[in-house]
Amino acid sequence: MNTRDTGPRGHGRPVVAVLGIGTMGDAMARNIAAAGLELRVWNRSREPAEALAEVGAIVCATPSEACRGAKVVLTILANERIVAETIDQAREGIDRDAVWLQCCTVSPEGSRRLADKAAAMGVAYVEAPLLGTKEPAVAGTLTILAAASDMCAGERVQPVLDAVGTRTVWLDAISQPSSLKLAYNSWVLTTVEGVAEALALAEGLGVDPRQLINVINGSALNSTYVQSKGPKMISDDLDTPSFPLEAAAKDAGLIADAARDAGLKLGIVEVVRDRLQLAVSNGLGRADVAATYRMSRRAPAA
Repeated sequence: MNTRDTGPRGHGRPVVAVLGIGTMGDAMARNIAAAGLELRVWNRSREPAEALAEVGAIVCATPSEACRGAKVVLTILANERIVAETIDQAREGIDRDAVWLQCCTVSPEGSRRLADKAAAMGVAYVEAPLLGTKEPAVAGTLTILAAASDMCAGERVQPVLDAVGTRTVWLDAISQPSSLKLAYNSWVLTTVEGVAEALALAEGLGVDPRQLINVINGSALNSTYVQSKGPKMISDDLDTPSFPLEAAAKDAGLIADAARDAGLKLGIVEVVRDRLQLAVSNGLGRADVAATYRMSRRAPAA
C-alpha cells in the first residue's frame, strides 16, 4: 500500500454542498466558506444549517436543492445508512459532473457499497474519512485519509480538502481510507479506555488520580491525548463533547465487525466496544468519549 502526504492538486473554486451540519459539518462548512468557496448547506433539522447563513451559505430545504449547481457534494452524516438515504434524496439535484466527497466514518465494505452507489448514479466518488475531533475541525487542521474513483476526482476536491485540513494522505484504492481510519480509531478508543481505567484504579486504591497524570507526564508513555483527556475525566468536564461517546460506540462496533470479517480476534477492541455501548445505554451518548470514565468508577453489584 503506497501513501503520500501530497496528493492531486485542485484548480478552480467549486461550489460545495455540505449535507449534514453537526459538530464536524458546521466547522468544515465554516472553513469552506472562509476559503472563498460558494457554499450550499442542508441538515435534517434546519436550525443548525440556518446558523451558517451568517457566513454566506445558501440554506436549503432538501438534499436535492442543496446539490443543485454544486460541483462537490460533501456528506458528513452519522452512519452509512443515513448517508445512503440522504444521497438517494439528493439524487435528482446532483449534477453528473459533480464529485461526491464522502467523509462519514463507515466500514471498508460500507465505503465500497457507497462507491457502487456513486457509480450507478454516474457520479465520481472520493472516500475521505477524517482524523480529528471538534477542535481541529474548527481550526481547519484535520488530517484527511482519501482515495478517489479516478485521479480527476481527487484533483477536483482538493480545494475543499485544503480548506478543512492541513494534511491529506492519498491511498491507492477505495476502502483503504476507511480501513486505516478504523485502525487509527482502535488506538484512540483503547487509549481513552485505558486512561479511564487507570485513573479509576488509582482513585479506588486511595491515590489522588492527578498524581497518575503527573507521573505519566514526561515518561515514555505520555501523550497530548493523556494530558488533555485525563484532567477532564478527573474534573468531570465531560458533557461538552469533542468526540461524542455515541459516535465512538458506533466506530467501536465497526472496528470489531471489520476485525471479525478479517478473521481477527481483537479482544481489547471488543471490551472497549461493550464498555462504550454500556455507557450509551446509561445515558452518556451525548457526552464526550472520555465519559467512559464515569462507567469505570461505578462498581457493579456483587
